[in-house]
Amino acid sequence: MSAIAPKVGLLFGSFNPIHTGHLILAHFMATHTDLDAVWLIVSPQSPFKVGQELLPEQARYELVEAAIADNGQLQVLDVEFAMSKPNYTIDTLEELHQRYPQHQFVLLMGEDNLPGLPRWKAADRIMVEYEIYVYPRPGIEATVVAGPANVRIVDAPLLDISATFVRDCVRTGKSIRYLVPAEVEKRIQQKGYWKE
Repeated sequence: MSAIAPKVGLLFGSFNPIHTGHLILAHFMATHTDLDAVWLIVSPQSPFKVGQELLPEQARYELVEAAIADNGQLQVLDVEFAMSKPNYTIDTLEELHQRYPQHQFVLLMGEDNLPGLPRWKAADRIMVEYEIYVYPRPGIEATVVAGPANVRIVDAPLLDISATFVRDCVRTGKSIRYLVPAEVEKRIQQKGYWKE
């Protein structure tokens, strides 16, 4: 990482579970852009996913930790675990600034989430105060973003893997090999996650 003002991409998610798509994206952003690292923020509960069946937050954190253990440019944070629920991105950004005042943070966002950004809490502040790197999502037409100049479309690999698909495979007894890292697959099997 750079000696002055490390530039860190923040990838928020429930990671229920983390899968190869998340990892390829995070590593791509850390190595093919001007970012020094990518931090994966495990969200206990997204305000847009209230009621969704989630593994306990610590279990999801441990799966992410296992998935990125051998990658020095990726880090997992549980910063939102002690914060009030539901979690709002602006509150997390303020907390991270308090903890890491020397860092410059960039939001990593899927192209499917970009149209909804104006509905986020303090969206005007987010769009003015932070750079936003947008990555393509399956089934979403690439768009030229009108608005803040700090929104950048990144030509990252398009991977149509979802945590829902992984969970469905586990429930129906189908293989998840290569959909998740081997260590994550092993832990899911050992703990019996998503078994009926």
